[in-house]
Amino acid sequence: MTDTTADLFITGAQDARPLHIVTRDAYAAWRDTQPAVVQAWLDAQAFDGSAGALALLPGEGGLDGAVIGIGDAHDPDSYAHAVYGLPEGDWRVTGTHEAAVLQLGWGLGAYRFTRYKKAARKPARLAVDATDADSLAVIAATTRVRDLVNTPTEHMGPEQMETVVRDIAAAHGATFDSIVGDALLAQNFPAIHAVGRASHRAPRLLHLTWGDVAHPHIAIVGKGVCFDTGGLDIKPADGMRNMKKDMGGAAHAIALAELVMARKLPLRITLLVPAVENAIGPDAFRPGEVIDTRKGIRVEIDNTDAEGRLVLCDALTFAGEQSPDAILDFATLTGAARIALGPDLPALFANDDTLANAWIAGGEATRDPVWRMPLWRPYLRYLTSGIADLANAGSRMAGSVTAALYLERFVPDGMPWAHLDTYAWNDSSRAGHPQGGEALGLRAAYALLKARYAA
Repeated sequence: MTDTTADLFITGAQDARPLHIVTRDAYAAWRDTQPAVVQAWLDAQAFDGSAGALALLPGEGGLDGAVIGIGDAHDPDSYAHAVYGLPEGDWRVTGTHEAAVLQLGWGLGAYRFTRYKKAARKPARLAVDATDADSLAVIAATTRVRDLVNTPTEHMGPEQMETVVRDIAAAHGATFDSIVGDALLAQNFPAIHAVGRASHRAPRLLHLTWGDVAHPHIAIVGKGVCFDTGGLDIKPADGMRNMKKDMGGAAHAIALAELVMARKLPLRITLLVPAVENAIGPDAFRPGEVIDTRKGIRVEIDNTDAEGRLVLCDALTFAGEQSPDAILDFATLTGAARIALGPDLPALFANDDTLANAWIAGGEATRDPVWRMPLWRPYLRYLTSGIADLANAGSRMAGSVTAALYLERFVPDGMPWAHLDTYAWNDSSRAGHPQGGEALGLRAAYALLKARYAA
Protein backbone atom coordinates (compact mmCIF):
# COMPACT_ATOMS: atom_id res chain seq x y z
CA MET A 1 0.00 0.00 0.00
CA THR A 2 1.24 3.50 -0.82
CA ASP A 3 2.54 5.12 2.39
CA THR A 4 1.25 8.68 2.21
CA THR A 5 2.10 9.49 5.84
CA ALA A 6 5.83 8.83 5.61
CA ASP A 7 7.65 12.17 5.49
CA LEU A 8 4.27 13.92 5.55
CA PHE A 9 4.10 15.02 9.19
CA ILE A 10 6.89 16.00 11.52
CA THR A 11 6.81 16.92 15.18
CA GLY A 12 8.93 19.81 16.32
CA ALA A 13 10.60 21.45 13.31
CA GLN A 14 10.93 24.88 14.91
CA ASP A 15 12.49 26.21 11.71
CA ALA A 16 9.39 25.35 9.67
CA ARG A 17 8.08 28.19 7.56
CA PRO A 18 4.81 29.77 8.71
CA LEU A 19 1.61 28.90 6.89
CA HIS A 20 -1.32 31.24 7.45
CA ILE A 21 -4.88 30.03 6.91
CA VAL A 22 -7.63 32.54 6.17
CA THR A 23 -11.19 32.60 4.97
CA ARG A 24 -12.36 35.18 2.49
CA ASP A 25 -14.38 36.94 5.19
CA ALA A 26 -11.42 37.11 7.58
CA TYR A 27 -8.78 37.94 4.99
CA ALA A 28 -8.99 41.74 5.13
CA ALA A 29 -8.40 41.80 8.90
CA TRP A 30 -5.43 39.45 8.58
CA ARG A 31 -3.98 41.43 5.67
CA ASP A 32 -3.99 44.59 7.76
CA THR A 33 -1.63 42.94 10.27
CA GLN A 34 1.02 42.27 7.63
CA PRO A 35 3.96 44.53 6.66
CA ALA A 36 3.30 46.98 3.86
CA VAL A 37 5.52 45.09 1.43
CA VAL A 38 3.53 41.89 2.03
CA GLN A 39 0.23 43.74 1.58
CA ALA A 40 1.45 45.14 -1.72
CA TRP A 41 2.67 41.71 -2.80
CA LEU A 42 -0.71 40.11 -2.06
CA ASP A 43 -2.59 42.91 -3.79
CA ALA A 44 -0.42 42.50 -6.88
CA GLN A 45 -1.47 38.84 -7.04
CA ALA A 46 -5.14 39.69 -6.44
CA PHE A 47 -5.15 37.31 -3.49
CA ASP A 48 -8.44 37.63 -1.60
CA GLY A 49 -8.56 34.56 0.64
CA SER A 50 -10.96 32.64 -1.60
CA ALA A 51 -11.19 28.91 -1.05
CA GLY A 52 -8.39 27.17 -2.93
CA ALA A 53 -6.20 30.25 -3.24
CA LEU A 54 -2.51 30.21 -2.26
CA ALA A 55 0.19 32.85 -2.18
CA LEU A 56 3.85 32.63 -1.22
CA LEU A 57 5.08 35.48 0.97
CA PRO A 58 8.38 37.33 0.50
CA GLY A 59 10.89 38.14 3.22
CA GLU A 60 14.40 39.46 3.58
CA GLY A 61 15.83 35.99 3.03
CA GLY A 62 13.57 35.16 0.12
CA LEU A 63 10.59 32.94 0.81
CA ASP A 64 9.25 33.80 4.27
CA GLY A 65 5.95 31.93 4.43
CA ALA A 66 2.66 31.38 2.67
CA VAL A 67 -1.06 31.98 3.04
CA ILE A 68 -3.92 29.80 1.83
CA GLY A 69 -7.61 30.50 1.52
CA ILE A 70 -10.15 27.96 2.72
CA GLY A 71 -13.90 27.59 2.75
CA ASP A 72 -15.35 25.18 5.32
CA ALA A 73 -12.83 24.75 8.14
CA HIS A 74 -14.37 21.36 8.99
CA ASP A 75 -13.88 20.00 5.47
CA PRO A 76 -10.54 18.25 4.89
CA ASP A 77 -10.73 19.19 1.21
CA SER A 78 -10.31 22.83 2.24
CA TYR A 79 -6.63 22.23 3.01
CA ALA A 80 -5.69 19.75 0.31
CA HIS A 81 -4.46 22.30 -2.22
CA ALA A 82 -1.60 23.35 0.07
CA VAL A 83 0.23 20.02 -0.07
CA TYR A 84 1.56 20.42 -3.60
CA GLY A 85 0.86 24.12 -3.98
CA LEU A 86 3.60 24.83 -1.42
CA PRO A 87 7.27 24.19 -2.13
CA GLU A 88 8.82 21.10 -0.59
CA GLY A 89 9.97 21.53 2.99
CA ASP A 90 8.49 21.95 6.44
CA TRP A 91 5.51 24.21 7.15
CA ARG A 92 3.77 25.05 10.40
CA VAL A 93 0.28 26.52 10.57
CA THR A 94 -0.06 29.70 12.58
CA GLY A 95 -2.99 30.46 14.89
CA THR A 96 -5.80 28.13 15.86
CA HIS A 97 -7.14 25.49 13.51
CA GLU A 98 -8.93 22.15 13.37
CA ALA A 99 -5.82 20.00 13.81
CA ALA A 100 -7.45 16.63 13.05
CA VAL A 101 -9.26 17.93 9.96
CA LEU A 102 -6.14 19.72 8.75
CA GLN A 103 -4.04 16.56 9.07
CA LEU A 104 -6.68 14.51 7.31
CA GLY A 105 -6.89 16.99 4.46
CA TRP A 106 -3.12 17.11 4.22
CA GLY A 107 -2.89 13.34 3.99
CA LEU A 108 -5.68 13.01 1.44
CA GLY A 109 -4.15 15.78 -0.66
CA ALA A 110 -0.74 14.12 -0.61
CA TYR A 111 -1.88 10.88 -2.25
CA ARG A 112 -0.25 9.78 -5.47
CA PHE A 113 -0.37 6.29 -6.98
CA THR A 114 3.30 5.44 -7.47
CA ARG A 115 3.39 1.70 -8.15
CA TYR A 116 4.33 2.21 -11.79
CA LYS A 117 5.36 5.85 -12.02
CA LYS A 118 7.37 7.92 -9.58
CA ALA A 119 5.85 11.09 -8.18
CA ALA A 120 7.17 14.27 -9.75
CA ARG A 121 7.98 15.70 -6.31
CA LYS A 122 7.50 15.18 -2.61
CA PRO A 123 4.56 16.79 -0.82
CA ALA A 124 5.16 19.67 1.53
CA ARG A 125 5.58 18.42 5.10
CA LEU A 126 3.37 19.63 7.93
CA ALA A 127 4.91 20.33 11.34
CA VAL A 128 2.51 19.30 14.11
CA ASP A 129 2.58 19.15 17.88
CA ALA A 130 1.22 15.60 17.69
CA THR A 131 -0.33 13.45 14.99
CA ASP A 132 -4.00 12.57 15.29
CA ALA A 133 -4.32 8.78 15.35
CA ASP A 134 -7.84 8.72 13.93
CA SER A 135 -6.87 10.98 11.03
CA LEU A 136 -3.86 8.81 10.21
CA ALA A 137 -6.06 5.70 10.23
CA VAL A 138 -8.61 7.31 7.89
CA ILE A 139 -5.79 8.43 5.57
CA ALA A 140 -4.53 4.84 5.49
CA ALA A 141 -8.03 3.49 4.80
CA THR A 142 -8.59 5.97 1.98
CA THR A 143 -5.20 5.08 0.57
CA ARG A 144 -6.17 1.42 0.70
CA VAL A 145 -9.28 2.10 -1.40
CA ARG A 146 -7.43 4.24 -3.90
CA ASP A 147 -4.54 1.81 -4.30
CA LEU A 148 -6.81 -1.22 -4.76
CA VAL A 149 -8.94 0.53 -7.35
CA ASN A 150 -5.99 2.06 -9.20
CA THR A 151 -4.11 -1.23 -9.52
CA PRO A 152 -4.63 -2.78 -12.98
CA THR A 153 -6.40 -6.12 -13.11
CA GLU A 154 -3.30 -8.15 -13.97
CA HIS A 155 -2.04 -7.24 -10.50
CA MET A 156 -5.43 -7.12 -8.74
CA GLY A 157 -7.40 -10.17 -9.74
CA PRO A 158 -9.32 -12.42 -7.37
CA GLU A 159 -6.20 -14.17 -6.12
CA GLN A 160 -4.34 -10.90 -5.43
CA MET A 161 -7.38 -9.54 -3.62
CA GLU A 162 -7.36 -12.67 -1.49
CA THR A 163 -3.72 -12.02 -0.61
CA VAL A 164 -4.57 -8.46 0.47
CA VAL A 165 -7.38 -9.58 2.78
CA ARG A 166 -5.37 -12.51 4.11
CA ASP A 167 -2.48 -10.17 5.00
CA ILE A 168 -4.84 -7.70 6.69
CA ALA A 169 -6.35 -10.53 8.72
CA ALA A 170 -2.90 -11.68 9.83
CA ALA A 171 -1.90 -8.14 10.80
CA HIS A 172 -4.93 -7.73 13.08
CA GLY A 173 -5.38 -11.20 14.49
CA ALA A 174 -8.52 -11.88 12.47
CA THR A 175 -9.70 -15.24 11.15
CA PHE A 176 -9.62 -15.65 7.38
CA ASP A 177 -11.00 -18.21 4.96
CA SER A 178 -11.61 -18.39 1.23
CA ILE A 179 -13.88 -20.61 -0.83
CA VAL A 180 -12.38 -21.02 -4.29
CA GLY A 181 -13.51 -22.37 -7.65
CA ASP A 182 -15.78 -25.40 -7.66
CA ALA A 183 -15.80 -25.38 -3.86
CA LEU A 184 -18.28 -22.51 -4.28
CA LEU A 185 -20.73 -25.01 -5.77
CA ALA A 186 -20.03 -27.58 -3.09
CA GLN A 187 -20.68 -25.00 -0.37
CA ASN A 188 -23.75 -23.49 -2.08
CA PHE A 189 -22.57 -20.22 -3.60
CA PRO A 190 -23.81 -20.92 -7.14
CA ALA A 191 -24.35 -17.32 -8.29
CA ILE A 192 -20.79 -16.29 -7.41
CA HIS A 193 -19.51 -19.32 -9.29
CA ALA A 194 -21.69 -18.64 -12.33
CA VAL A 195 -20.35 -15.12 -12.80
CA GLY A 196 -16.70 -16.04 -12.35
CA ARG A 197 -16.47 -19.47 -13.92
CA ALA A 198 -15.47 -18.30 -17.44
CA SER A 199 -12.24 -16.69 -16.24
CA HIS A 200 -8.95 -18.56 -15.96
CA ARG A 201 -8.73 -16.87 -12.54
CA ALA A 202 -10.92 -18.85 -10.17
CA PRO A 203 -13.81 -17.03 -8.48
CA ARG A 204 -13.82 -17.01 -4.69
CA LEU A 205 -15.56 -15.77 -1.59
CA LEU A 206 -13.24 -14.06 0.89
CA HIS A 207 -14.39 -14.33 4.50
CA LEU A 208 -12.79 -12.47 7.42
CA THR A 209 -14.06 -12.40 11.01
CA TRP A 210 -12.75 -10.33 13.91
CA GLY A 211 -13.78 -9.09 17.33
CA ASP A 212 -15.28 -10.10 20.64
CA VAL A 213 -18.45 -12.18 20.35
CA ALA A 214 -19.95 -10.04 23.13
CA HIS A 215 -19.79 -6.93 20.95
CA PRO A 216 -22.37 -5.82 18.36
CA HIS A 217 -21.96 -7.73 15.11
CA ILE A 218 -21.71 -5.89 11.78
CA ALA A 219 -21.47 -7.66 8.42
CA ILE A 220 -19.60 -5.70 5.73
CA VAL A 221 -20.02 -6.89 2.15
CA GLY A 222 -18.26 -5.58 -0.96
CA LYS A 223 -18.65 -6.28 -4.68
CA GLY A 224 -15.31 -7.62 -5.89
CA VAL A 225 -15.64 -7.83 -9.67
CA CYS A 226 -11.96 -7.38 -10.46
CA PHE A 227 -12.68 -6.77 -14.11
CA ASP A 228 -16.00 -6.55 -15.89
CA THR A 229 -16.10 -7.13 -19.63
CA GLY A 230 -19.88 -7.16 -19.41
CA GLY A 231 -19.75 -10.87 -20.18
CA LEU A 232 -21.46 -12.01 -23.36
CA ASP A 233 -23.47 -8.77 -23.24
CA ILE A 234 -20.10 -7.16 -23.84
CA LYS A 235 -19.46 -3.55 -23.00
CA PRO A 236 -18.30 -1.11 -25.69
CA ALA A 237 -14.66 -0.05 -25.51
CA ASP A 238 -15.29 3.22 -23.67
CA GLY A 239 -17.50 1.44 -21.13
CA MET A 240 -14.89 -1.24 -20.52
CA ARG A 241 -11.85 1.04 -20.31
CA ASN A 242 -11.93 1.63 -16.55
CA MET A 243 -13.53 -1.63 -15.45
CA LYS A 244 -10.55 -2.45 -13.26
CA LYS A 245 -12.51 -0.24 -10.85
CA ASP A 246 -15.50 -2.58 -10.68
CA MET A 247 -14.08 -3.99 -7.45
CA GLY A 248 -14.42 -0.54 -5.87
CA GLY A 249 -17.14 -1.78 -3.52
CA ALA A 250 -14.82 -4.51 -2.26
CA ALA A 251 -12.09 -1.91 -1.79
CA HIS A 252 -14.42 0.13 0.42
CA ALA A 253 -15.53 -2.91 2.41
CA ILE A 254 -11.94 -4.09 2.94
CA ALA A 255 -10.80 -0.62 3.98
CA LEU A 256 -13.69 -0.15 6.41
CA ALA A 257 -13.02 -3.52 8.05
CA GLU A 258 -9.31 -2.69 8.31
CA LEU A 259 -10.15 0.70 9.80
CA VAL A 260 -12.43 -0.83 12.43
CA MET A 261 -9.69 -3.28 13.39
CA ALA A 262 -6.91 -0.69 13.37
CA ARG A 263 -8.90 1.60 15.69
CA LYS A 264 -10.12 -1.36 17.77
CA LEU A 265 -13.76 -0.33 17.75
CA PRO A 266 -15.88 -2.44 20.13
CA LEU A 267 -17.44 -4.43 17.30
CA ARG A 268 -17.49 -7.92 15.92
CA ILE A 269 -17.21 -7.81 12.15
CA THR A 270 -17.73 -10.23 9.32
CA LEU A 271 -16.19 -9.12 6.02
CA LEU A 272 -17.42 -10.87 2.87
CA VAL A 273 -15.97 -10.18 -0.57
CA PRO A 274 -17.08 -12.21 -3.59
CA ALA A 275 -14.03 -11.78 -5.83
CA VAL A 276 -14.51 -12.69 -9.50
CA GLU A 277 -13.67 -11.66 -13.04
CA ASN A 278 -16.64 -11.36 -15.38
CA ALA A 279 -14.93 -12.78 -18.45
CA ILE A 280 -15.95 -14.05 -21.89
CA GLY A 281 -15.25 -17.67 -22.70
CA PRO A 282 -16.78 -21.02 -23.61
CA ASP A 283 -18.16 -21.44 -20.08
CA ALA A 284 -19.51 -17.91 -19.67
CA PHE A 285 -23.03 -17.63 -18.31
CA ARG A 286 -25.49 -16.59 -20.99
CA PRO A 287 -28.52 -14.32 -21.37
CA GLY A 288 -31.71 -16.30 -20.88
CA GLU A 289 -30.20 -18.85 -18.53
CA VAL A 290 -31.66 -19.44 -15.08
CA ILE A 291 -29.14 -19.69 -12.26
CA ASP A 292 -29.53 -20.83 -8.69
CA THR A 293 -28.68 -18.70 -5.69
CA ARG A 294 -27.77 -19.57 -2.13
CA LYS A 295 -31.16 -18.36 -0.92
CA GLY A 296 -32.98 -20.73 -3.26
CA ILE A 297 -34.35 -17.91 -5.43
CA ARG A 298 -33.89 -18.78 -9.09
CA VAL A 299 -32.80 -15.87 -11.27
CA GLU A 300 -33.25 -15.45 -15.01
CA ILE A 301 -30.34 -13.66 -16.67
CA ASP A 302 -31.62 -10.74 -18.68
CA ASN A 303 -28.16 -9.18 -18.97
CA THR A 304 -24.75 -10.63 -18.14
CA ASP A 305 -23.53 -7.08 -17.46
CA ALA A 306 -25.76 -6.96 -14.38
CA GLU A 307 -23.36 -9.37 -12.67
CA GLY A 308 -22.54 -7.43 -9.51
CA ARG A 309 -25.93 -8.09 -7.95
CA LEU A 310 -25.48 -11.80 -8.69
CA VAL A 311 -22.26 -12.15 -6.71
CA LEU A 312 -23.62 -9.90 -3.97
CA CYS A 313 -26.85 -11.86 -3.55
CA ASP A 314 -25.03 -15.00 -2.42
CA ALA A 315 -22.78 -12.99 -0.12
CA LEU A 316 -25.73 -11.10 1.39
CA THR A 317 -27.57 -14.36 1.99
CA PHE A 318 -24.54 -15.76 3.80
CA ALA A 319 -24.16 -12.52 5.76
CA GLY A 320 -27.77 -12.77 6.92
CA GLU A 321 -27.19 -16.34 8.08
CA GLN A 322 -24.65 -15.00 10.58
CA SER A 323 -27.43 -13.01 12.31
CA PRO A 324 -25.56 -9.69 12.47
CA ASP A 325 -27.03 -6.57 14.03
CA ALA A 326 -26.76 -4.86 10.65
CA ILE A 327 -25.41 -5.42 7.14
CA LEU A 328 -23.56 -2.74 5.19
CA ASP A 329 -22.72 -3.36 1.55
CA PHE A 330 -20.69 -1.35 -0.94
CA ALA A 331 -20.79 -1.76 -4.71
CA THR A 332 -19.95 0.00 -7.94
CA LEU A 333 -23.31 -1.31 -9.03
CA THR A 334 -25.05 0.92 -11.56
CA GLY A 335 -24.38 3.67 -14.05
CA ALA A 336 -27.92 4.82 -13.25
CA ALA A 337 -26.76 6.05 -9.83
CA ARG A 338 -24.11 8.19 -11.50
CA ILE A 339 -26.61 9.58 -14.00
CA ALA A 340 -28.95 10.50 -11.14
CA LEU A 341 -26.42 11.92 -8.67
CA GLY A 342 -23.14 12.44 -10.51
CA PRO A 343 -19.74 11.08 -9.51
CA ASP A 344 -19.39 12.65 -6.06
CA LEU A 345 -22.62 11.56 -4.36
CA PRO A 346 -22.98 7.84 -3.65
CA ALA A 347 -26.54 6.56 -3.68
CA LEU A 348 -27.63 5.15 -0.31
CA PHE A 349 -30.46 2.63 -0.03
CA ALA A 350 -31.64 1.20 3.28
CA ASN A 351 -34.51 -0.75 4.74
CA ASP A 352 -34.06 0.91 8.13
CA ASP A 353 -34.47 4.66 8.71
CA THR A 354 -32.28 4.73 11.81
CA LEU A 355 -29.38 3.11 9.98
CA ALA A 356 -29.83 5.31 6.93
CA ASN A 357 -30.02 8.50 8.99
CA ALA A 358 -26.88 7.52 10.92
CA TRP A 359 -24.94 7.05 7.67
CA ILE A 360 -26.21 10.37 6.35
CA ALA A 361 -25.29 12.10 9.63
CA GLY A 362 -21.83 10.54 9.46
CA GLY A 363 -21.42 11.97 5.98
CA GLU A 364 -22.50 15.43 7.08
CA ALA A 365 -20.13 15.40 10.06
CA THR A 366 -17.13 14.25 8.02
CA ARG A 367 -17.96 16.14 4.82
CA ASP A 368 -18.24 12.81 3.01
CA PRO A 369 -21.81 13.08 1.73
CA VAL A 370 -24.17 10.29 0.70
CA TRP A 371 -27.65 10.74 -0.71
CA ARG A 372 -30.55 8.49 0.20
CA MET A 373 -32.56 7.02 -2.65
CA PRO A 374 -35.91 5.22 -2.37
CA LEU A 375 -36.48 1.49 -2.17
CA TRP A 376 -39.63 1.96 -4.23
CA ARG A 377 -41.00 -1.56 -4.08
CA PRO A 378 -43.60 -1.17 -6.85
CA TYR A 379 -40.60 -1.17 -9.21
CA LEU A 380 -40.05 -4.84 -8.43
CA ARG A 381 -42.33 -5.32 -11.43
CA TYR A 382 -39.33 -4.49 -13.60
CA LEU A 383 -37.57 -7.60 -12.26
CA THR A 384 -40.38 -10.00 -13.15
CA SER A 385 -39.40 -13.20 -14.96
CA GLY A 386 -41.78 -15.45 -16.83
CA ILE A 387 -39.79 -18.59 -16.06
CA ALA A 388 -37.94 -17.89 -12.79
CA ASP A 389 -38.52 -16.25 -9.42
CA LEU A 390 -36.69 -13.07 -10.39
CA ALA A 391 -34.87 -11.43 -13.28
CA ASN A 392 -31.45 -9.88 -12.76
CA ALA A 393 -32.16 -6.79 -14.86
CA GLY A 394 -35.09 -5.81 -17.04
CA SER A 395 -36.25 -2.31 -17.87
CA ARG A 396 -33.81 0.61 -17.99
CA MET A 397 -36.21 2.52 -15.74
CA ALA A 398 -34.88 3.43 -12.26
CA GLY A 399 -31.80 1.26 -12.70
CA SER A 400 -30.17 1.97 -9.34
CA VAL A 401 -33.50 1.46 -7.53
CA THR A 402 -34.23 -1.88 -9.17
CA ALA A 403 -30.67 -3.06 -8.46
CA ALA A 404 -31.13 -2.22 -4.78
CA LEU A 405 -34.54 -3.92 -4.75
CA TYR A 406 -32.92 -7.02 -6.19
CA LEU A 407 -30.36 -7.05 -3.37
CA GLU A 408 -33.03 -6.51 -0.73
CA ARG A 409 -34.66 -9.83 -1.71
CA PHE A 410 -31.60 -11.56 -0.26
CA VAL A 411 -31.57 -9.76 3.10
CA PRO A 412 -33.55 -11.41 5.93
CA ASP A 413 -36.82 -9.71 6.79
CA GLY A 414 -36.40 -7.27 9.66
CA MET A 415 -32.61 -7.20 9.50
CA PRO A 416 -31.22 -3.62 9.20
CA TRP A 417 -29.38 -3.28 5.90
CA ALA A 418 -27.87 -0.41 3.96
CA HIS A 419 -26.43 -0.49 0.45
CA LEU A 420 -24.11 2.14 -1.02
CA ASP A 421 -23.91 2.38 -4.80
CA THR A 422 -20.59 4.22 -5.07
CA TYR A 423 -18.61 5.36 -8.12
CA ALA A 424 -15.19 4.84 -6.46
CA TRP A 425 -13.53 7.01 -9.07
CA ASN A 426 -12.48 10.56 -9.96
CA ASP A 427 -12.77 11.26 -13.69
CA SER A 428 -10.39 14.22 -13.36
CA SER A 429 -8.07 15.63 -10.72
CA ARG A 430 -8.79 18.34 -8.20
CA ALA A 431 -7.18 19.15 -4.87
CA GLY A 432 -7.51 16.18 -2.54
CA HIS A 433 -9.02 14.02 -5.27
CA PRO A 434 -6.49 12.88 -7.88
CA GLN A 435 -7.80 11.22 -11.01
CA GLY A 436 -8.42 7.53 -10.43
CA GLY A 437 -9.68 5.46 -7.53
CA GLU A 438 -11.57 7.23 -4.77
CA ALA A 439 -13.16 6.49 -1.42
CA LEU A 440 -16.73 7.81 -1.39
CA GLY A 441 -18.89 7.17 1.65
CA LEU A 442 -16.07 5.48 3.59
CA ARG A 443 -15.53 8.23 6.17
CA ALA A 444 -19.28 8.48 6.57
CA ALA A 445 -19.59 4.75 7.26
CA TYR A 446 -16.75 4.87 9.79
CA ALA A 447 -18.40 7.82 11.53
CA LEU A 448 -21.66 5.84 11.62
CA LEU A 449 -19.96 2.92 13.35
CA LYS A 450 -18.12 5.14 15.83
CA ALA A 451 -21.24 7.10 16.74
CA ARG A 452 -23.43 4.02 17.21
CA TYR A 453 -20.98 1.63 18.81
CA ALA A 454 -17.95 3.48 20.19
CA ALA A 455 -19.45 6.63 21.67
